[in-house]
Amino acid sequence: MVQITLPDGSQREFSGPVSVSEVAQSIGSGLAKAALAGRVTVNGAGPRLVDTSFVIESNARLDIVTAKDPDGLDLLRHSTAHLLAYAVKSLFPDAQVTIGPVIDNGFYYDFSYKRPFTPEDLELIEKKMVELARKNETVVREEWKRGDAVEFFRGIGEHYKAEIIASIPAEEGITLYREGDFIDLCRGPHVPSTGHLKVFKLMSLAGAYWRGDSNNEMLQRIYGTAWATKEEQAAYLNMIEEAEKRDHRRLGRELDLFHMQEEAPGLIFWHPKGWTVWQQVEQYMRAVYRDNGYQEIKAPQILDLSLWKKTGHWDNYAENIFTTESENRVYGLKPMNCPGHVQIFNSGLHSYRELPIRYGEFGQCHRNEPSGSLHGMMRVRGFTQDDGHIFCTEDQLQDECAAFTALLQKVYADFGFTEILYKVATRPEKRIGSDDVWDKAEEALMESLRRTGCEYEVSPGEGAFYGPKIEYTLKDAIGRHWQCGTIQVDFSMPARLGAEYVDAQDQRRTPVMLHRAILGSFERFIGMLIENHAGALPAWLAPHHAVVCCISEPSAEYAERVALSLKKQGFRAFADLRGEKITRKIREHSMQKLPYILVVGEKERENGTVAVRARGGVDLGVMPLEQFTERLQQDISTRA
Repeated sequence: MVQITLPDGSQREFSGPVSVSEVAQSIGSGLAKAALAGRVTVNGAGPRLVDTSFVIESNARLDIVTAKDPDGLDLLRHSTAHLLAYAVKSLFPDAQVTIGPVIDNGFYYDFSYKRPFTPEDLELIEKKMVELARKNETVVREEWKRGDAVEFFRGIGEHYKAEIIASIPAEEGITLYREGDFIDLCRGPHVPSTGHLKVFKLMSLAGAYWRGDSNNEMLQRIYGTAWATKEEQAAYLNMIEEAEKRDHRRLGRELDLFHMQEEAPGLIFWHPKGWTVWQQVEQYMRAVYRDNGYQEIKAPQILDLSLWKKTGHWDNYAENIFTTESENRVYGLKPMNCPGHVQIFNSGLHSYRELPIRYGEFGQCHRNEPSGSLHGMMRVRGFTQDDGHIFCTEDQLQDECAAFTALLQKVYADFGFTEILYKVATRPEKRIGSDDVWDKAEEALMESLRRTGCEYEVSPGEGAFYGPKIEYTLKDAIGRHWQCGTIQVDFSMPARLGAEYVDAQDQRRTPVMLHRAILGSFERFIGMLIENHAGALPAWLAPHHAVVCCISEPSAEYAERVALSLKKQGFRAFADLRGEKITRKIREHSMQKLPYILVVGEKERENGTVAVRARGGVDLGVMPLEQFTERLQQDISTRA
């Protein structure tokens, strides 16, 4: 007798071993048809995701996984990746398959083939996938001996797959999945049959080195997306289309904000308008420092390699540090600001009465990121952080973390982001410091979030090598997530670098060090702002607040006077005195996404007024200049 406990607590008994699909069928034919997999817990050791064909031989808890379940969606995407490989092998028998994992919103599969795939090939492959899915072929799990599997794949010319299998430890079993004429290595589980794969689309082609090593063959990567419903896929594709319109690289060119070029990979050339945006962000953050007890400092760009070895960066981060030599000494170009801040703290002896000490720096850093990972302003080699470090006692730790979360929430709201996701990243495998220290640091972060009423997720193993952290992720205007701010607890680096304070008993103690940033990288955050606002930055951030356009030559002098008056009041304004038609001027400045376009002619000159058009073609009518400046000032002061 096998007893199955369902999620609602109800139980079903079966006379003997029973498969997941049989349990689903006993509940109802609709569930049986929708079932993609099962989540099985036996003797408290689980849960384990299994195929619907999996046979349960003893009492267990069972959740039936459908497309509505997050695991079900991943299952659909993983199985669609295999369907893609099936279709490629059907159309291009000489192609070799390698790996095909699930990624955010979809999947990819890497192939080795004698010629580059084309967009036309992608269309053919997708049609073949639809055809194979409609066959509704059963997906069958098979267990093989490793040697037999290696020999089999070598025999059919799948050398990459044979290499993967040969590298699997001998104690691990080899499972293959067969659908029709196609068989592939996979741990599973998979959907019961290809007929469950109904909503998918191939998206793009890219190159990828085998095993990520540039010394190996360049493979061809096909990206795709898959969803449970057509409506979900349509919404995603619409978001992708909108994201392309908002691409900060395109808008950076169109709005004359910045550019990048081959001679400086991963580095940014800021144009006057873009640098104006930068300055607004920096001045705002400088006020945040000032108003929240931070002392602004500046540390050197390069430090002797011995210091980076003391901190542990050289052992854990050497491949990302640019180095330079002078007079037989090796220096590291700083990838982060923390060691320099410790040196400033160490320059004098501090009393416990001074703590917490909060340092802030707009610190320029460089990291030797792989060229293939560079992506506009979102992934660069040179960047500036709104970096801060707090030196405090253990007793002050939770208060500082809670205060930082509250401050971060306000800053994000001022920039137009109100939805924040919270994640606590815990100890990685490669780390410094004892487990007791990590226990203490992780609990402090979690408790600080609980105190501020924030729900959070835990990401095991994703902390920095020197301490756990909270990651703050923003949701933008089209629903994308961006990880920005962070606060990290560090008990190790201050001790390594000899940081001390004198406690109430006149004893020397090592302070706790909090690494914290709100924006993260200025470059990346400004790229996010550009995309979030589709280039139409709010007035307080916009490169120009207003342009004054004259209708004709006689009104040019008045337009110039209006622009000068606005400048003297601190507004970023300029006059367009060209002899072009006013409709062309308005169209061009509208394309530049200026908050306001002021139009002046003879009538406005005589009455001391301006005709105001707000962004988006909104006609606000004619008004006295003073009334317009009050409106503009209100926009800026409220960060509307």
